[in-house]
Amino acid sequence: MYRRSAAAAVLLAAALTLTACSSGDGKASAGAEVTPKPPASSSVPDPADASPAPSGSGAVSPDAKPTGPVLPDAKLTPKTGSFKENEKKYLSGRVPAKTDPAAVLQTGQEACQRVERTAKRDKDAAVGAVISGEITGARDAINLLCPEQKPVLAAAEKGFGDAPRSAPAPGTYRALTQGASCTWEAKGKDGSVLASGPQAPAKAGEKITATVPAGTAEFRSTGCYAWVPA
Repeated sequence: MYRRSAAAAVLLAAALTLTACSSGDGKASAGAEVTPKPPASSSVPDPADASPAPSGSGAVSPDAKPTGPVLPDAKLTPKTGSFKENEKKYLSGRVPAKTDPAAVLQTGQEACQRVERTAKRDKDAAVGAVISGEITGARDAINLLCPEQKPVLAAAEKGFGDAPRSAPAPGTYRALTQGASCTWEAKGKDGSVLASGPQAPAKAGEKITATVPAGTAEFRSTGCYAWVPA
């Protein structure tokens, strides 16, 4: 009798366990903390490895500075040591109040390092990364912290990105990509298409060029990354 009772108790416990496991259909029980499944990770590509998103202006513009209170120049001092004159010029009007100036300086130095590293691999990629804004703050960083990279900046300032470009200078431009999805068109003041391309998919290694006619009111492109004079 005792053995039958014990066996029945074991069977009852097993049944209760199975019921608890299956009652939620794989869902967490009430009151339990639910850990959401993390989204698929997305990597941030190096500008030399991928075509970054174009900037809204379509051209290199002055770097943005804080709109709120900033540290006065007299307080731009590191916790240890001192800043060089060019570093002080870079930091002037750029350091938000209650922010370590050294951290802001590091951001500029990292921009310089990215430009230098990318230019060593592919100068066109570095130019495109500056035009597109992939390397944030490159303009002031180059001018004040790494002037040896001014050739890259000079080339970028002659170009523009995929964003619509108003009244571009007539001439021939080349795209800083070889992607087959690159398309472009030049429109007149009345909205008519004066020129467009490419007429055929680009072949591997083939440069994509665009001839902008005189009288072009707007030039726009898609998938071309950035443009520089050919």
